[in-house]
Amino acid sequence: MAAADSSSAALRRRDLCSRGIRLAGKMRSDVVDLLDTYVERQGLDASASVAVVEGVPVAAVERWDEQTGTQRLLENLAAYRAFRALLAQMLEEQREQLGEADAVLGRALAAVLLQVSAFAYHLEELLRLESRGPPSEEGAGPPPPSHLGLFERKLWGLGVLRELAQWAVRSARDLRQLTKPSPGSSLAPSPAESP
Repeated sequence: MAAADSSSAALRRRDLCSRGIRLAGKMRSDVVDLLDTYVERQGLDASASVAVVEGVPVAAVERWDEQTGTQRLLENLAAYRAFRALLAQMLEEQREQLGEADAVLGRALAAVLLQVSAFAYHLEELLRLESRGPPSEEGAGPPPPSHLGLFERKLWGLGVLRELAQWAVRSARDLRQLTKPSPGSSLAPSPAESP
């Protein structure tokens, strides 16, 4: 009976990881499209350099290969919760600045915000499966610095979207890593569960 439960949990984990990889790929594709729309609608240069953006989680990580499955999931969940707040702020600002004049950008932002929310929920499900519930949310996340002028806010938004695209790549990579057996990951199948 325990072996059947363990096997069922392993199959569920693999299924969730596979679906998560597909969701991350779709989200990255949509974020890249949104980046193109954002640059065009905001009158920015696509090659504009944006420094590290305050309040935006950075996808790059040192010693990525040494992280456990739980660490990967928790970092991803924290990042997507932050992006959910950041995108909601961007959407609100876009509506305040342009009203419904730029419905294309508003719809694209709203669609990506929905995907980010769904992906965060997906990560919470993976954490529940691991018998470790997701941590509680600690507020809505940091708003963009209010001292920024209009142009700097546009660059801030560009930085948010670029980093979100990087997170989508990292998330797919993290979920692929979770499907592989590894001694450091509590989510990896045991040798008895491996195909």
